[in-house]
Amino acid sequence: MSLQDELTDVKRRLDDLTRTVERLERSLAPKRGDASRTQPADRPKDLVTIPDTPYDSSLWTDSDDEGLGARDRHAP
Repeated sequence: MSLQDELTDVKRRLDDLTRTVERLERSLAPKRGDASRTQPADRPKDLVTIPDTPYDSSLWTDSDDEGLGARDRHAP
């Protein structure tokens, strides 16, 4: 098979894939609309908001560097 034949075959297969995906999207569109109506409009209560402000550096004062060992010793 020549390169041109292979490229033509790939293009045909991509066109088939595109049509199949479009057909699938059209068939799922009504179901997606139903699912969005059953979900709550506001945020779930179990989500936690994490502030963008930096953590207090005193939280890390006595901590060791993970994987490196204690500060007064050398890593292996």
